[in-house]
This record gives sequence, structure tokens and C-alpha cells, in this order.
Amino acid sequence: MTLEEKAGQLTLLPAAWSGGRATALNPAGVGHDFDAQIEDAVAGRLTGVFNGNGATMARRMQTAVMKRSRLKIPLLFAADIIHGHRTIFPTPLAEAASFDPMLAERTARAAAFEAAGAGIDWTFAPMVDIGRDQRWGRVMEGAGEDVLLGSLFAAARSRGFQGHSLAADDAMLACVKHFAAYGAAEAGLDYNTVDVSERTLREVYLRPFKAAFDAGAMSTMASFNELSGVPATANRWLLSDLLRDEWKFPGLVVSDYTGDEELIGQGIATDGRDAARLAFLAGVDMSMASNLYMLHLPGLVRDGAVPLATLDRSVRRVLATKALLGLFDDPFRRIDPRRERARSRRPATLALAREAAQKSIVLLRNERGLLPLAKTARVAVVGPFASGQHDLIGGWCVYGDDASAIDLATGLRNAGGTITTTAGSGVEAALPGGIAAAVAAAQAADVVLLAVGESQDMSGEAQSRAEIVLPAAQQALAEAVAATGKPIVVILKNGRALALSGAVANAGAILVTWQLGSETGNAIGDIVYGKVSPSARLPISFPFLSGQEPYHYDHKPTGRAQPPGPPQPYKAHYREAPNAAQFPFGHGLTYGEIAYSALQIDGDGKLAWDGAIEIAARVTNIGTRAAEKVVQLYINDPVASVTRPVRELKAFRKVALAPGASVLVRFVLRREDLTFIGMDLKPTVEPGVFNLWVAPSAQGMGVSGRFELVR
Repeated sequence: MTLEEKAGQLTLLPAAWSGGRATALNPAGVGHDFDAQIEDAVAGRLTGVFNGNGATMARRMQTAVMKRSRLKIPLLFAADIIHGHRTIFPTPLAEAASFDPMLAERTARAAAFEAAGAGIDWTFAPMVDIGRDQRWGRVMEGAGEDVLLGSLFAAARSRGFQGHSLAADDAMLACVKHFAAYGAAEAGLDYNTVDVSERTLREVYLRPFKAAFDAGAMSTMASFNELSGVPATANRWLLSDLLRDEWKFPGLVVSDYTGDEELIGQGIATDGRDAARLAFLAGVDMSMASNLYMLHLPGLVRDGAVPLATLDRSVRRVLATKALLGLFDDPFRRIDPRRERARSRRPATLALAREAAQKSIVLLRNERGLLPLAKTARVAVVGPFASGQHDLIGGWCVYGDDASAIDLATGLRNAGGTITTTAGSGVEAALPGGIAAAVAAAQAADVVLLAVGESQDMSGEAQSRAEIVLPAAQQALAEAVAATGKPIVVILKNGRALALSGAVANAGAILVTWQLGSETGNAIGDIVYGKVSPSARLPISFPFLSGQEPYHYDHKPTGRAQPPGPPQPYKAHYREAPNAAQFPFGHGLTYGEIAYSALQIDGDGKLAWDGAIEIAARVTNIGTRAAEKVVQLYINDPVASVTRPVRELKAFRKVALAPGASVLVRFVLRREDLTFIGMDLKPTVEPGVFNLWVAPSAQGMGVSGRFELVR
């Protein structure tokens, strides 16, 4: 291979033939003429393209390369398959609310089945960044604020995308992103500086990546952010010392979109040549979108600024990846337009989308059993999301569309409801006469479903918000409707946690419905009318006020903790709000009524150093409806050489309970479950007494006790 051909294998570009939402999602970049891009591919100047226009496009490009190129190295086709291809599943944050990693594995498997059928070899997912600041728009792409939950979902989604064999025609290579700590951007501002300690990095932000790699994920994407002064894309400690030398990661590292070129703006590269050198020597194997590697790597090698052996190593990684995907055996194994059509939006896949959406809806409040509604109730559906083919599938959907999704009004009617619909307001602006029409509709109804929240463009990449509140026009609508005195059920559409207030926070019932995908309306109708009982739990904390952000339940204690009750002088509290969540991580109600009792800790509360301890609690449905409950185990290490969080989730179990049923829910802890990063920045465990809770949420009491780890 020539130096130029080697550089071409490390160059990934946006597809010139894309169309649809792909054009909007990919900023203008190199090469927008499809025929010219084919000639570049034939000449060996690129390794593949991403977010292209399906199997027909891929077949034209691959055919040209395999017939006319000198080396006949097959192209690689990639795409942002974040939460579905043509069938769209709930956004990753919504799906994390299911507390069901196996569900995420199933939806990732289904997404891979559809997308691979369209010629896609590689997905830029899962996004596994821990999101502790709800102002950050990309919270919607991850699994929330908790490390355990995030790690389980990272591994599950990686397994789902990749399947049992990467060479299979229904498998895609997973790309775990964004490495690393992208979710810790200061003030929740996307692309902003990240400055965290190595202890926090290892204990919080790196763990989901390690879980995904341990599950077999074979590629990762360097993040946009700097990390303690050095941009991740040029961070040799991160991409080589840690990832390669310490973790022994054998796979492929790709930059984010123009991430190498952005080293210039970040102030550590003088020009494109310098940026390519820094990124490549740090450990970025493949450049996305900027074309800097194609332009500069050959010259850098000739001038001795980049060792030839380093270039060859990265090329081997790319070629090995293509071999793992089976492309050398059959370059067209995923490229078949007939199969693309046959796999798209199958009934079984749509049924899975509906199931996933049902399991993602969180019931925050349900005063006096307002939900489920009787089908005989006259329902006024009010709000900008009451009806219409918009804001249904959620952000980061390259190939799905709202036109094929089920809206709220249709779903409610499909469930047998008797409804009227009134917009009342726009998403961010008032509508002339809108509030008057909404009030009239409410007065003529028995109950109001208030469909409010964020449009799908208000969260996602580059959608940071300084105030995570309902837009003023919608809040005014809510207050006016509440003044009618009619019972209100809030149907909240959101891509992040929101600080709810006034008529919305005080509504009789609140359903968090996120961005649910293709089966949005049907799933909400199933919950509202009681065909399905809500079972999801919050994977993020809803604050009282935006100013509490970043907020996460597993925060550290202080020496001046605020005791229960009114604010005390010189204690840790806000003037305007408690140092707590309005709706905490793990919270979610069912249509049953759940009681916790009879905590059992075996071994006289002693955990032997090389042993295990069983913890159990009785969970009873004392209500009149069946329920599925997520029972959560939290611990706290009150005295350690390094301060520990006030609570940490260590395990959870989903249990189904008929009315009056009771079950003893059991957990097992071992010494390794108590590991933390010690003074020497190495994993450590210390003997001592630990507090524990078997509880319904991170702030719920449930039942509590203590155990001791002994040598």
C-alpha cells in the first residue's frame, strides 16, 4: 500500500448521497458530489462513508471499488443508529427508565437487524456518557446519572448491536462514545471544558466504557471536550496509556465529526497538519469528516513527524475491523435493497417498539388514583403535543420520521378513549385565542390531559438549556387550564429532567413520556387507560430548580449537612430549595400500592472478606391493581479513607405483584461490590460498617439496616 492508500483507510467522510434528516444532522463537509466521492473511493482516498442513503447507494459505491480500485479493499458504511433505523424505539434515556437492560439489548438487536439490512456495517452508538447536569442536551442519548445503570445499559446495547457474530448480515459494529467524560461539560454547555479528578474519571465516567468493552464492543469515539486541559482527541494518556496499555483495548478509535480539526480552535494545534499529527499520535486511528488524515498523514510520515510503524498499526486495526465484519469474505453481505425493504418496520419490530415505549413511561404522581382513566370519561387533550405528526420519534433519528409514528390523539382513540384535542399554545410561543379555546375544551370535559414539554429539537447535540423549565407559553396554558378546577393529567414530553412548577408540578397525575418513538401514542394510550400498568423509574433526578444543576443523587456528604426540617444556619442548603430532588432517581409509581417490610440480613450482618452476604426484604402489593416494581438496593460507606456518596445503587430487581401478593426480594453483595478508587488511584476495599436501604428510590426509605465487612 502507498502512504496515500494507507491514509485513505483512515479517512471516513459523510456520504455525498444522503438526503432526509442526514443532511441536516451532518454539517457541510468535504465532498458533496456523489460521482466524485465514488472516484475518491476507487482511488483509495477514503475507507467508507456514513449516514448515506441506504443499500442502493452502498451497492453503487461498493461495486465501483470492488471492480475498479487497485487494492479492492471493501468500503465500510456507518450511520448514527442511536435508537432505531426505520422503526424508532424510545430515546436511550427513556429506555433506561425501564431499568431493563435486556429490553435495551433487544431493541439494539432489532435496530441492527433493520440497519444492517440497509447496508450499514457500523453504528455510532451506544452513547454511554454519564449525564449529571440536565442542562446538557445530550443527556437524552445516554442512560442517565447512575454508574451501575449506565454500565449495564452500555454492555446490553453493545451486545445487541453486535449480536453473536460481527460477520453476520444482521450485526453492526458498536462504537462506544464519547471517550471520555463528555457528559461532565461545565455548566451543561455542549462541547465545553471538562475538568475532573482522575478519581472521579475512573469511578464515574470511565466505568460504562469499560463495561461496553468487556461486553465485546470493538470501536470507540474520541470526545469533543478537553479533559483537564488536554482535548480528548489529542490526549495520549487517555487514548493510548489508559485505553491501549492499561485496558488492552484491541479495537478501533475514531474521531468525532471534525474532532481533529477542532484542535485548532481549542488552542493546541497551529493548523490542520498539526492537528492531524497530534490526534494521530495520541491514538485516534480514523479521522471523521475533516479529511485531515488524507491531506496530511502521508507528508507527516515522509517528513519523519509520524512513524511509519504507527501508521501501519492503525491501518491494520481498520483492516482487521473490516475482516471481523466479514467484508473481505463478502463485501456485499449487508447490501441488498430487497432485504432492506423486507426488514423495515416489520409487525414484530413495531410490537417491540410499543413494548419498549410502555416500559419507559414513568408515573411521577397519581393523587387519589386519578389514573387509569375510564374509557367513558370525556377527555380534553390540550397542549402543543396533543395531536399531529411532529415531535414523536425523538432526536438523533437519521432514517425514521414522524409521519410514520403514532401521535398521542391517535393512540388514545386506538385505546378506546373519547377525546377532543386543542393545541392551546405553541411549544415556545402563544397562539392567538389558544388559551381561551383550551379553557373551553377543559370546561366541557371530565378530565384534561395536558400534553406539554420540550420539542424533540430542544434536546440533543448543541441543545443546552440555561433554564430547564417548561417554556413560558406552555406554563401559562397550564395555569389557565388548572384554574377550571378540572382534574389534570400531565403528559410530559421531555429529553431531560425538568424543573416542574405550578400547575404542572401540582397536577393530579404526571406521566413522563420522554420521546417514545414510532409507537408513542399507542403506548401512552395503553398506560392512560390501564391496559398496562406503568413500571418505569427515573434514571435521572428531577430538581426543584434549574440552579441545582448539576444534581445527582449519589453526591458526597458535607461536614455541615442540613438536618430534616427547616433550613438551619450555616448548613448546606439553598435559600430557595432543599438539597434534594423534587422527583428523585429511581422514583416511579405503579397502579398498585407497594409496601416494604421485614428486612433480613444474613450472617448476623457480617460479610466475610472472601464471602457473600444475602439481603432480603418483603415487598407487598397492598393495592387493588397488579403492579411491577423496581426494588432497589442502596448502600453508604460512612467512614472511608476517601469520602463516599450518601447513597450508591448496588443492585435492583423487577418484580411483578398481583393485588395482595407479596414476595421476598433477595440481593447478594460481595467484597468487590464495595470497591472504590483509593488514595493511590487504584481500586480498593476497606473493612467496616456499611448502611443499606432496600427502597423505592434514591430518596425513599423503604427498609434500612447495616452490615459489616470483616477481614
